[in-house]
Amino acid sequence: MNFSEVFKQSNQLCKVSPDGKYLATCVQYRLVVRDVSTLQIMHLYTCLDQISHMEWSSDSLFILCAMYKRGLVQVWSLEQPDWHCKIDEGSIGLVSSRWSPDGRHILNTTEFHLRITVWSLCTKAVSYIKYPKACQKGIDFSRDGSYMALAERRDCKDFVSIFVCDDWHLLRHFETETQDLAGLEWSPNGCVLAVWDSCLEYKVLLYSLDGRLLSTYSAYEWSLGVKSVSWSPSSQFLAIGSYDEKVRIINHITWKKIAQFQHPATVESTKAVSIESSNQFCLIINSLLLPHLDEICSLPVQVPVVKPDPDRANPKIGVSVLAFSSNNHYLATKNDNMASVVWVWNMQMMSLQAVLEQTSAVRCFQWDPCHPRLALCTGNTKLYLWSPGGCVAVQVPTEGGFQVHSLNWHCSGNSLILLGKEQLCLCYMETDEEDK
Repeated sequence: MNFSEVFKQSNQLCKVSPDGKYLATCVQYRLVVRDVSTLQIMHLYTCLDQISHMEWSSDSLFILCAMYKRGLVQVWSLEQPDWHCKIDEGSIGLVSSRWSPDGRHILNTTEFHLRITVWSLCTKAVSYIKYPKACQKGIDFSRDGSYMALAERRDCKDFVSIFVCDDWHLLRHFETETQDLAGLEWSPNGCVLAVWDSCLEYKVLLYSLDGRLLSTYSAYEWSLGVKSVSWSPSSQFLAIGSYDEKVRIINHITWKKIAQFQHPATVESTKAVSIESSNQFCLIINSLLLPHLDEICSLPVQVPVVKPDPDRANPKIGVSVLAFSSNNHYLATKNDNMASVVWVWNMQMMSLQAVLEQTSAVRCFQWDPCHPRLALCTGNTKLYLWSPGGCVAVQVPTEGGFQVHSLNWHCSGNSLILLGKEQLCLCYMETDEEDK
């Protein structure tokens, strides 16, 4: 495992191009594009103000930079560095900007969600979509880029519109059975659209592409409900995280619950439990100590729990993060009132695989896109990795005590981008060839 030198970045705006060749980084109002393999600067662009949001086009040929305070979007071309595009939304303002799947249209959402403006880079044509709803996740594109689902709010009712992305014509428009729609997400195969209600109403609805309601799921009717939703990469499972600190797994055949994962304060027995000491992890597998680790924790294990303040808004309780491994074998979860713990579930056995406990709150965790390997960070100077074969804690060898606040895998799985408060560095993983 090797580490690069440290580079500057602002607001953790750092993204690898979809083709994996380039690394784009924002430093205040500058956009820096580097070659991933050499980290040499390939392009340097200057924007009109500090960049709020940055995004690659799907073909890695353009980069969008949004400046929300100014209501501006600038687009830069890698093939033609002298070409650029500026979109000014004027007095109507700007709160969100994103690419369409074809990488040739930009969708801008105005302040107060009055409308979405679709700008074409090819024809310079402009079209408008009215009534977008301001919610947790109001827009989602199907994985193949064919369709866009949009949450709408009209006459105090929730609707969903499905558009064909080729020409932006309306394919379906239907009212949803929600009190206050909070989000929507396509299944990876693009066949089913999951829609969920606000946290005050436990309801998840599943619609077909033609707008038919396939199923409705509700676990209970009291108190706070759905907090997070995630599809498995195979589209076979829908995981629902709730404020009652449980995860329900819905199957794609009957759309009924097939498993329920709890997050107990005391872990009585499990196939694998890993706890972090001051310097490294220890791993327990069937109560046997692995040779390369010098610490063991016997069961039962007490998981640290923080009691949420009921008088504060958005209480820190419930399952807020769900992440499936790329091979569908594992699901990682985080229960907010157990902030220093990540739970790993075996989706083949439908059982608990590992409990990863840290000495401080977990800030970010993400699966390797190619292997069942989980990376996580806690805001200290270490990178933590877990796989079914074991786990490791690695000190980031940089001057000045580089603290890892967030991380992102390269699409190849061969490297990690580690993000600090105002800096970044790359961590290069050992490949199979190097291992041999």
